[in-house]
Amino acid sequence: MSWNEPPDGNKNKDPWGKNGSNGGPPDLDEIVRRMQRGFGGIFGKKPSKGGGSIFPFSVVIILLIAWLVFDMTYLVDQQQRGVVLRFGKYVTTLDPGLNIRLPRPIEKVTKVNVGQVRSITHKASMLTQDENIVDVEVAVQWRIGTATDFLFNVFDPFPTLRQVTESAVREVIGKSELDFVLTEGRSEIAQKIQILIQDVLDDYESGIYISSVEMQPAKPPEEVKAAFDDAIKAREDEQRLVNEAEAYRNDIIPKARGAAARLREESNGYKARVIAKAEGEASRFEQLLIEYQRAPKVTRERLYLDAIESVFSNTNKVLIDNDNGNSLMYLPIDRLIDNNTNKKPSTSNSTFNNLLENQTPSSTNNLQNNLNSRLRGSR
Repeated sequence: MSWNEPPDGNKNKDPWGKNGSNGGPPDLDEIVRRMQRGFGGIFGKKPSKGGGSIFPFSVVIILLIAWLVFDMTYLVDQQQRGVVLRFGKYVTTLDPGLNIRLPRPIEKVTKVNVGQVRSITHKASMLTQDENIVDVEVAVQWRIGTATDFLFNVFDPFPTLRQVTESAVREVIGKSELDFVLTEGRSEIAQKIQILIQDVLDDYESGIYISSVEMQPAKPPEEVKAAFDDAIKAREDEQRLVNEAEAYRNDIIPKARGAAARLREESNGYKARVIAKAEGEASRFEQLLIEYQRAPKVTRERLYLDAIESVFSNTNKVLIDNDNGNSLMYLPIDRLIDNNTNKKPSTSNSTFNNLLENQTPSSTNNLQNNLNSRLRGSR
């Protein structure tokens, strides 16, 4: 059975409800009319008897409504701002979220990404203050600060930013010396460039905010690179010697200060000791004066004995004064000590005994008494 054969086997009718007597294709006009009647039922209307249809009008209305909904609804991202223009005039700025505005051409919304960080680079050969040429490369990171100023105040913001950057870099480099640019001045130069670019853009009210400026290490031109390398090496050697000198100074100065402080303390101690000794001697003299006024004879004798003791305390010779005779006995103690170390003890004792035997009995007794008293420490 073919696809258009009825299930009851009647071949005179086709699936479209027509008699198959003609044997032609199905009537397309009839199909369209049936569809129009179906859509008319949806909107609660019936087709007119004259065969008219509202289907095209309904479709147009549906499409118009869908376009209005699409055109009036604006979804603004978190990093975006929507600038609303009504007949070309600025009205307001839309915040992030879902917003509904009038359709075009009445209002137009332009979305501006204010959170994206953009970057531009500038590289060129520039003249320094001391009339040297140096190759400088600068990277500037920026973003849109105010959407309305970015759109309306500057005709073309991107070339303007590039030109302002080049002008600022040339101005700062032109006011700096070559050594400063090549060595420690990179961060300071980058900061000055950022401030200068931001000031110019604020004067233009461009709505651009400079996030950061990074300056790459400056390089001399290739033609004079060898000479610059030699100069840099000499500068590094100079800095190394300066650091060594600073280290030596930091090492020797504290030592000298410590030695000076030690000498000052020693001198202060010596001063205090001398003063205290002088004051003690003065006090002892005053006390001695009082005792001398009380007993002059005893005091004079005591002073004499003290003086003799102090004189002979450092000598190894002994003089014995004999009260009963005119002879003065001398004992060579140094020789006795030497003989004592070189000979046996009996020899030294015999020598001493021989000396005693040569004396008279009275002088011997006096000598023995004086020695005994001398050994006991009495005067």
